[in-house]
Amino acid sequence: MTPDSEDLWFLPLGGCGEIGMNFNLYGHDGKWLIIDCGLTFSDAPDETTSETTTRRNPATRHVQMADPEFIVSKRDDIVGMIITHAHEDHIGAVQYLWPELRCPIFTTAFTANILHRKLSETRFHEEVPVRIVERGDRIDIGPFNVEWIGMTHSVPEPFSLLITTPVGKVFHSGDWKLDSTPVVGQPFDIERCKSLHAENIDAIVCDSTNANVPGKTLSEAALYPGLKQVIENATGRVVVTCFGSNLARVATLARIAKETDRHLGLLGRSMINMVSAGRATGLLPVDEVSVDPAHLGYLPPETVLLLATGSQGEPRTALNRLSMNNFRDMNLQAGDTVIFSSRVIPGNETVVEALIARLESMDVTVVTERSAELPIHASGHPAADEIRTMYEWVQADVAIPVHGEPEHMQANVELAIEAGVPRQLCGENGDLFTISPNRSIRRNAYHAGRLTLQGNKLVPA
Repeated sequence: MTPDSEDLWFLPLGGCGEIGMNFNLYGHDGKWLIIDCGLTFSDAPDETTSETTTRRNPATRHVQMADPEFIVSKRDDIVGMIITHAHEDHIGAVQYLWPELRCPIFTTAFTANILHRKLSETRFHEEVPVRIVERGDRIDIGPFNVEWIGMTHSVPEPFSLLITTPVGKVFHSGDWKLDSTPVVGQPFDIERCKSLHAENIDAIVCDSTNANVPGKTLSEAALYPGLKQVIENATGRVVVTCFGSNLARVATLARIAKETDRHLGLLGRSMINMVSAGRATGLLPVDEVSVDPAHLGYLPPETVLLLATGSQGEPRTALNRLSMNNFRDMNLQAGDTVIFSSRVIPGNETVVEALIARLESMDVTVVTERSAELPIHASGHPAADEIRTMYEWVQADVAIPVHGEPEHMQANVELAIEAGVPRQLCGENGDLFTISPNRSIRRNAYHAGRLTLQGNKLVPA
């Protein structure tokens, strides 16, 4: 299965029909371009209670990623890998799969900093060629010309890609939202987005995560009043849990810490690494000093504001350990407040409910997105109105939904129809989407398997 000079193919091996584990291939003229290389997490079976019933322990998670066997067999024809942004479901598998792929990587300075931290734990770190790109760059990668178009998301420096070949053009959205006030980083490039219709784009491969959510996604800047209201009214220690990659949320909370005379503390390795990368790349002010965790237990509770990992109840994260009173540097006390500046990822409901129950049993006040009077969380993905707007701007011939479960992707199809996109191709991992010379799907063109990390080894899932 090799594309010739008249072909432009899209082959998703992860992230199509699911949220997570993004691994996409574009093929043209005998060459392949990889877009993203991410992870997902699966619940492990805990106990089989009958022949047909398996009880699952949501606190036991397996790391999984797309099986790259198809493209590894064509390694000499890989011209490069592009990482669109620094989320685990787009970058997390590089440290495991790159030795099999051995191709140059193209990404932005912030994402490269995060990637460097991951690769520093491997023995092949110095072998990986990483090229830094910037907003608006256009680079030839083999037969593919790629333009980086600035977008906004819940992590800095997310980019959509305009991929051009002699036989066709694709707009690959990556993860995005239309946020004019993102707090950290630049707003999305509205002028470039509006001009895309002039490019005569053949297909748009589009994020579907919130396609079934009406309206528009809140801006990061809109969260300041709600977060400040809860924090300034709290009488004890305040812990805010959010994704560590959301530096805009970190910046907002650092501002609130100053305004409410609280000491800022960071809890959790991923949070500390992300903030460090943000400072190193100029996205966060270097003068925002956080308290050493070892000192937190000695400060009066009413003077402390902590940012902690663990909003999804992950077993080894800071908030989970605090809820069990086994965090090394401090304990929560009655009267403290925990704010979930996050939304529960589908599949994590049980473990998050258990986490909240433990916190409430300690007489800790818990504030969630549902219980807060004002907004305290904003998604990083576009809701229906934004997706419809993007389709109207791009005016592609074909819409290809990705990054969503079937109901999200079907909602995306309906938005494309409403926006006047002439054709929609909805498939799943392993389907071959032909963009040129015709528009079609070859179902189950390749078995899209996955690998599970067991110890230091990757085995078929």
